[in-house]
Amino acid sequence: MASGIIEKVTAFVTRQREGERQLLLFEHPDAGVQIPAGTIEIEESPERAVLREAAEETGLTEFSALRYLGCAERELPAGQRVMARSTTVYARPDATSFDWAHLRRGIPVVLTGRSADGFTQVTYEELDRVPDPQYVTMCITAWVPDDALAGSQRRHFFLLAFDGQTDERWTVFTDNHAFTLFWASLTDLPEIVHPQDEWLDFLYKTSFE
Repeated sequence: MASGIIEKVTAFVTRQREGERQLLLFEHPDAGVQIPAGTIEIEESPERAVLREAAEETGLTEFSALRYLGCAERELPAGQRVMARSTTVYARPDATSFDWAHLRRGIPVVLTGRSADGFTQVTYEELDRVPDPQYVTMCITAWVPDDALAGSQRRHFFLLAFDGQTDERWTVFTDNHAFTLFWASLTDLPEIVHPQDEWLDFLYKTSFE
């Protein structure tokens, strides 16, 4: 089974208002408060990826500074993988079998323990975490090519300074969801979903001077 690496980016978009530093967050309609982030496309640089993801998830494009904060690499837990590339999913370990659905690059999946003929069977679940984190709204179990799976993840963290004007709250439609964007003081952040709450360590180590 393939065990490659997939690369991702996180965008800490900040601004200075009334003597305090604020961080841009968004409310996912089904998954709580999050930080703008996403997957680096094949042959895309981390710098280009973070600007693309920031624009897609926030609607903002004009940043006064872009600063690289570092990266973190981890092996995924046993039984978990990420789609290393977009692929058709199959009803059987056979590329000529029923192929009505696709999983895109960056999607997390769980291994079922079955593999055969260069294919691995995986399960993808779409969860409705608000208000009930146990509710599964969609589930796909199917076969994917071994080389479409990654067992490691490297995440690059960037600080993006924004000096422009925005509403206090606004909505961006992306990835088939409506995200509600808002600014929050770094000294009084709302609860951010796990493990994104741990990403803040990279930001807190940063000097804003």
